[in-house]
Amino acid sequence: MAVLYDEHKQVFHLQTKNMSYAFCALRGFPAHLYWGRKIKEADPDRLLERQERASFSPNPVPEDRSISLDTLPQEYPGYGSSDFRNPAYAVQLANGTTVTELLLRGHRIVSGKSQLEGLPAVYAESGDGAETLIVELEDAASGLRVELSYTVFPAFDAIIRSARIVNGSDSVMSMQRALSASVDLPHDRFEMLQLSGAWGRERYIHRRALVPGTQSVESRRGASSHMQNPFFALLSEGSTEDTGEVYGFSLVYSGSFAGGVEVDQFHTARAYIGINPFDFSWRLEPGESFQTPEAVMVFSAEGLGGMSRAYHELYRTRLCRGAFRDAARPILVNNWEATYFNFNADKIEAIAKAGSELGIELLVLDDGWFGRRDSDNCSLGDWVVDKNKLPGGLKDLADRVRSQGLQFGLWFEPEMVSPDSDLYRAHPDWCLHVPGRRRSEGRRQLILDLSRPDVQDYITDAVGAILESAPITYVKWDMNRNMSEIGSALLPPERQRETAHRYMLGLYSVLERITSKFPHILFESCSGGGGRFDPGMLYYMPQTWTSDNSDAISRLKIQYGTSIVYPVSTMGAHVSAVPNHQVGRMTPLKTRGDVAMSGNFGYELDLTLFTEEEKDEVKRQVALVKEVRELVQYGLFYRLLSPFEGNETAWMFVAPDRSEALAVHVQTLNEPNQPLGRLRLKGLDPNGRYELLGTGRAVYGDELMNAGIPKQRPHSDFASAVYRFRRVE
Repeated sequence: MAVLYDEHKQVFHLQTKNMSYAFCALRGFPAHLYWGRKIKEADPDRLLERQERASFSPNPVPEDRSISLDTLPQEYPGYGSSDFRNPAYAVQLANGTTVTELLLRGHRIVSGKSQLEGLPAVYAESGDGAETLIVELEDAASGLRVELSYTVFPAFDAIIRSARIVNGSDSVMSMQRALSASVDLPHDRFEMLQLSGAWGRERYIHRRALVPGTQSVESRRGASSHMQNPFFALLSEGSTEDTGEVYGFSLVYSGSFAGGVEVDQFHTARAYIGINPFDFSWRLEPGESFQTPEAVMVFSAEGLGGMSRAYHELYRTRLCRGAFRDAARPILVNNWEATYFNFNADKIEAIAKAGSELGIELLVLDDGWFGRRDSDNCSLGDWVVDKNKLPGGLKDLADRVRSQGLQFGLWFEPEMVSPDSDLYRAHPDWCLHVPGRRRSEGRRQLILDLSRPDVQDYITDAVGAILESAPITYVKWDMNRNMSEIGSALLPPERQRETAHRYMLGLYSVLERITSKFPHILFESCSGGGGRFDPGMLYYMPQTWTSDNSDAISRLKIQYGTSIVYPVSTMGAHVSAVPNHQVGRMTPLKTRGDVAMSGNFGYELDLTLFTEEEKDEVKRQVALVKEVRELVQYGLFYRLLSPFEGNETAWMFVAPDRSEALAVHVQTLNEPNQPLGRLRLKGLDPNGRYELLGTGRAVYGDELMNAGIPKQRPHSDFASAVYRFRRVE
């Protein structure tokens, strides 16, 4: 069993193949006991240290002064009844106060895992052996009830947590804070790792030692954002890529979030993650409930790499859904950087014809096909084909592309509206806005108010009509600005601070309806590249455009950082033209291909402009990708050399049965008279013999991992090498 309960000691012990997580009821307070390597027993008499502190840490139980909520490690702490640390929840009651105290009232253990109403979530399949513990808490004085959910998959070293908050009183309550998970760890000897950046340089790795006080990551933008990702990890002292204990916290949500760690006066660490309490409240009428998003907490005793591979497998197989979860992704060409808005049907067909000759499988028509969309200043919301560019319509163009042997895909930005659009002129109240305030534009557009059912229906119907009008097999779903003037014309004053979360619920509803209706379409999410690369979006769309910056050298850090949490099968990675449109860099075509093939591979340039030499290189790239893409998408991923630590980057993929492997090595800048070096591999069978393809030589896996192979020495900047191995015995 994955969930064990000791009725005598009131201990809940959750176990996976390598991990234990335990808590107990202490005088009714849910008290955290342990999270780490798997242990056989979780005895509170041994694991929970209690000691009376100074009077500044009050005692809620007069007869036992060793209990103080200010020092007790808790599972879902509140504020106001003697715990002065960051709370997991806060509720304003009808009398205006926010003092509540949750005590354990019961629990139940159920097989499998239920889906969350209206929210994306990790799911269980038959045979997983998943179990869910639901702990029932209550504040008897107010009628507030909370159900804490803990799902355990024995095969994964992860705990999936969420909370359902219920107003069990006969008066209105107002939620001010509703986090998904809070964990009190016994010390602060950790480093915090976060993924931060900006547009064009998303998810860079930053690592720092914990200090007293609060260190956090958050978004207040109405989206998970380019700047921060809804994830952080705590690394024990001395942890590396391959060694040390690591605790990961990832939120299955796409809106404003907050996560972090508070180190208290006694150097314990409270980690938390959930919806950002900033500018948030939620009115609960009697009998109503509020469901938090899920937090996925992963433990690894094998360093950062072990944590990453646990997230990769869980998210690839139990978060991503649909026909494309386990299907090889098509090699595509996107016309955006080839043409921008300046194209017609003949030009798109010419790109498709060139792609067909090179072995490419899918053409994606990007922005500019609808309304009067000759620039970014109009027509968003008017999902009607521009007959000036495409006189035969989308079906005619799709048929012309398909006649060249390629599938046809299409770009949308359905969540936005241009002030210069028929939709905005007809429905000016359909955007997020506050009466009497400026409607700030970003990229000359406003955001549709997806908290409104009528807006949700419009988007669903408009996008659905286009998808039914032509043989479309791929959709790129973009979103190119963050929220300002967050208000809804349909919500009353007391519910205006619900708007941003209601928007996310509306978006999820739209995505569920559209993706369910068109299961044959591969959906890729995008937000100016990687501005909404989060688990919430992956539930509906199994891949995300990793960054608008497609420069191969920039992508070393972007893709390396993204791999900390997200599987390679979720990353869109394309070869683009040089000089690169984002940074102006000149990078060899081979290197651009070698970097891009470590993701969902494609091209973002004008194929008709290739020289014969470039065509030969692209044919080689496409042929190689077709040979290795299933290994890349579904193999175990190992990081070898970090671009954040030196001039070289390397990574590799190993088949689950360790029968083959692929390694990529990139050196950024060349240096004269360099020292010799070797690349040490990972994840192979030490007792198996592997042939380095192209050499005819086979060596044991232990040699490849411990002694390594000689690195190829480049004769230019930005050089790359690919090594393929096949087990021969």
